[in-house]
Amino acid sequence: MSELRIYSETDGRTPLHTFTWHADISRELNAVGVRFEQWEASKPVVPGASQDEVIAAYREDIGRLQREQGYQAVDVISLTPDHPDRAMLRQKFLNEHSHSEDEVRFFVAGRGQFTLHIGKKVYEVLCMQGDLIGVPDNTRHWFDMSEAPYFVAIRLFTNKEGWVANFTGSDIAQQFPRLRAQPLAA
Repeated sequence: MSELRIYSETDGRTPLHTFTWHADISRELNAVGVRFEQWEASKPVVPGASQDEVIAAYREDIGRLQREQGYQAVDVISLTPDHPDRAMLRQKFLNEHSHSEDEVRFFVAGRGQFTLHIGKKVYEVLCMQGDLIGVPDNTRHWFDMSEAPYFVAIRLFTNKEGWVANFTGSDIAQQFPRLRAQPLAA
């Protein structure tokens, strides 16, 4: 289940508010300029589908965002718990940073946690399959995929070189909860 927790930037232990309904999450994030939507595939996406097959299943929504926001590049990223570089990749995203362009991710499968530092609040967004998040340019944030990551995500970029981070040097991300690995199904 998708979830939004809002904290004071000075207290990463106790959320001020928690939301689990998509309409509530979308309303709260839209109020601070963050896009949050749910998408459905136009055709089934099977495990192991190619990048082209994944993009084709969501072509209508991708095209709409490209027309609205001018995104030039689209790709698919996939990470599993057995990826040999998972710890290094996780660490890369865990420190507060921003980008000179929007960071847009649609979760085709799995989950990931975006944490946004906006004003004097911290917005922790657990994104699940079917969720799209659009973090505006220059928004301070970090991303956690857990110690045992599993997600497939479509990424949209204005900059054809893709993901370029500007790290803030702040240690704020260490003061807030990390995404725990999901227990294995019995």
